[in-house]
Amino acid sequence: MTDFQLAARVKRIQPSPSTAAAAKAREMKAAGRDIIDMTVGEPDFDTPNPVKDAGIAAIRAGETKYTPVNGTLPLRKAIAARIKRQTGQDYPLDAITVGGGGKQIIFLALMASVDEGAEVIIPAPYWVSYPDMVLANDGQPVIVPCSEAYGFKLKPEALEKAITPKTRWLILNSPSNPTGAVYDEIELKALGEILERHPHVYVLSDEIYDEIWFGEGRFTSLVEAAPLIRDRIFVVNGVSKSYAMTGWRLGYGFGPPLLVDAINKLQSQSSSCPSSISQAAAVAALTGDQSFVAETRLAYRRRRDIAVEMLNSIPGLSCRAPDGAFYLFVNCAGMMGKKTPHGGKIENDLDFVLHLLDNGVAAIHGAAYGFSPYFRLSIATSEASIREACKRIADACKKLL
Repeated sequence: MTDFQLAARVKRIQPSPSTAAAAKAREMKAAGRDIIDMTVGEPDFDTPNPVKDAGIAAIRAGETKYTPVNGTLPLRKAIAARIKRQTGQDYPLDAITVGGGGKQIIFLALMASVDEGAEVIIPAPYWVSYPDMVLANDGQPVIVPCSEAYGFKLKPEALEKAITPKTRWLILNSPSNPTGAVYDEIELKALGEILERHPHVYVLSDEIYDEIWFGEGRFTSLVEAAPLIRDRIFVVNGVSKSYAMTGWRLGYGFGPPLLVDAINKLQSQSSSCPSSISQAAAVAALTGDQSFVAETRLAYRRRRDIAVEMLNSIPGLSCRAPDGAFYLFVNCAGMMGKKTPHGGKIENDLDFVLHLLDNGVAAIHGAAYGFSPYFRLSIATSEASIREACKRIADACKKLL
């Protein structure tokens, strides 16, 4: 019997490091190990009851059939209203698409637009899935390192240098996973001015964490900061992070209608449509009382402050206070070259993360995000767990010689 032949696109990509790390932590906990899991990129809060009630009501009302490929009319109207509230921009309903999570929307956008050899600029540190999504769709990731000294953000001159005639997309993530970096209006305008000179380059602006940011006023979207390139911006968002709805799998995107049409075509041949029940729940989330969003934002900020203070008190570690999202990207350069109690040497951030795991804390190494030597911690967990995790990290660092 001959071996089954996998497509080249599958061989080009790797399983998600964050998913793998979370699975490893679950396995160890199931085996009886005392592990504090700081890998999971999802809110620890439960979906608000009114949102759950809307989903249940949809089931009882028989709203369990196929919906339009690009989402129900009530949901797209709710999304359009939210876009207007958040950005001040008007988008017609045919410029909005709905899918099974923000991740699916990003994948379909790349599938619809990336040909073999097309280049996609990805600032690093980056969300682990961006490069593999580009590779899966025959594109070429162009990684641009963004230093901690500049807040892990892309400089205009670095963007200009990375653009070539083959550049199809720039992927911008603000607030960022893994760093929590947030581009302000001035920074976005500066990037927009560069892009004005390169009309063949489009921007995929991943704003899934836009409600989880800790600055004054409201978050600034690229579409309002750079209106002259609005027709080349595709924004991705969803309900997973802001409303603790990760398992509902509901995301959306808005931008050029030609791209939206192509995404809808691909979805019609893949998943047919998003879940009808999740769409009904998302309408309730977007149009209902928003106090849950405000309360959880404050909780994340408290957790951030606790963790940053404790981590920065550990010799050899340093951590910038993130401006958004619920992650910390911790510099562990001071631990490189040290030896473990078992005689092993910490040669990179993966070695350090494995040392933390031996001491009861599951984290993700910075190389998974294209940037070393760092590690990522999720603070989407209780204050008690954060305090205990930071104590264990401090103890683990003391054990290194």
